[in-house]
Amino acid sequence: MKFIHGSNLKIVGKKTVFIDKTVRIGNNVVIYENNRIEGNTVIGDDVVIMPNCYIKNCVIGNGTTFNFSQAEDAKIGKNVSVGPFARLRPKAEIHDNAKVGNFVEIKNAVIGEGTKVSHLAYVGDANVGNNCNIGCGAIFVNYNGKTKNRTTVGNNCFIGSNCNIIAPVNIGSDSYVCAGTTVTEDIKRDDFVIGRSRQTVKPGMANKYLK
Repeated sequence: MKFIHGSNLKIVGKKTVFIDKTVRIGNNVVIYENNRIEGNTVIGDDVVIMPNCYIKNCVIGNGTTFNFSQAEDAKIGKNVSVGPFARLRPKAEIHDNAKVGNFVEIKNAVIGEGTKVSHLAYVGDANVGNNCNIGCGAIFVNYNGKTKNRTTVGNNCFIGSNCNIIAPVNIGSDSYVCAGTTVTEDIKRDDFVIGRSRQTVKPGMANKYLK
């Protein structure tokens, strides 16, 4: 493996690791077994690449951890946590101290500094600000069957679990979108948004559907 790297590089299970000759690696990097790193990838200092990752043409900042995930043509900042089972598609840009958790897909989107997309979410064609929380099952609906549209989310926003964000919309900073809400109109700064139908209970009717 002939590639440019700094001091104290540790590769665990060298026989199962492929690193392209075009890859550049910083100091104090640890790369575990079953990894493939290709193209014009640049890995900063103190990065940990856990097992079973595929990385191509990416920039990874200092102190970031990459775990059982894939990334292509993406930029990842400093002290970012990626994975497990995350996918960063082309033009994904993850800023410092952010989190992209398990089963999260990011495509042509910016995730701001300190923002957490912790699990089971899709963020496509969007600009998400700093210090936001994107809940489990949140979907940025960017495609209407004919065209793709973009969503903008400000800083310090909370988007609850199982929300649908129907592009194109703008969500102002410091706003709160309750779980289960479908957003189709712009949200202003400091707005509280809820869009659920009320629960209906029909006593004794479950038996009809269970048999």
